[in-house]
Amino acid sequence: MRPLAALGLALALAGCSVISIDLTPRIRPLEEQTVEGRGEAKILLMDVSGFISDEGSGPILTIGAEPPRVPMLVRIREELTKAAADDDVRALVLRINSPGGTVTASDIIYREVELFRRQRKIPVVAVLMDVAASGGYYIALAADTIIAHPTTVTGSIGVIMLTVNAQGLLDKLGVSTSTIKSGPRKDMGSPFRQLTDDERTIFQSVIDELQAQFLKKVAEQRGMPIDRARHLADGRIYTAEQALANHLVDQVGYMDDAILAAKRAAGVDRARVVVYHRPREYRATYYAQAQSAEPRTATAWSQFAALVGGAGPRFLYLWWP
Repeated sequence: MRPLAALGLALALAGCSVISIDLTPRIRPLEEQTVEGRGEAKILLMDVSGFISDEGSGPILTIGAEPPRVPMLVRIREELTKAAADDDVRALVLRINSPGGTVTASDIIYREVELFRRQRKIPVVAVLMDVAASGGYYIALAADTIIAHPTTVTGSIGVIMLTVNAQGLLDKLGVSTSTIKSGPRKDMGSPFRQLTDDERTIFQSVIDELQAQFLKKVAEQRGMPIDRARHLADGRIYTAEQALANHLVDQVGYMDDAILAAKRAAGVDRARVVVYHRPREYRATYYAQAQSAEPRTATAWSQFAALVGGAGPRFLYLWWP
């Protein structure tokens, strides 16, 4: 029987009674899947892909489709909590393919990985894929070892703030805005007027402090003087070989090199590479991502709209050419 016919029959049989149908998509618990290897020891492969944010995406309600995506921070916390309860998990491989994202989300993921590494006392290997820049590299600093793919672009160590100034456009359209505020700088960063010199100085001071936090992690985690870290952190990107020469990564290699490094660090000869996924997610190999990606164009435009059209300026560890 077709779905619509079955629904009509149910309504007819119900008469005047009220039928409540819950069409809310269900987000199911994570399940473990082995994608390679054998043995009792496990190496967890975890993804950090795309724009780093605490916000979720996807439809509010879908019928016959995948449920809404779980926000990145929620998924990572869930995966690490599940791994922490499994004594057979002997190492973590963090696969990063991201140009970065918000300062806070990047810092939270860094801290979650660092706490997991210290509490479980197991090695963490970060493997950098296409792009691991800015916030993506910031997260990689939580690992014991960083391996860059030969074609990786990384670096872009720095902070950026994006905002829009629409004052000229509004003037051409004959549209004016009125702001009632408690202080002269209460609306600093508003898209409806230009920044003053004083406001620009204030924003720069915030960016400088956030940059100092980034530099401190680079210096501490990569074992280099702060002046050397500052020299490398002018926002430029690096190839894998350039990053290796500047001690930003430990090795140039492939995914199997990262798995081998994790085994050696964990002191095991055999191990299963496992991933956590939800039902209906494809995770047959260690190249499969945790979630299907949105179309690239749609993702870029949605990110741009969120960054410049959201609730005020946002501070980002992001490579945004």
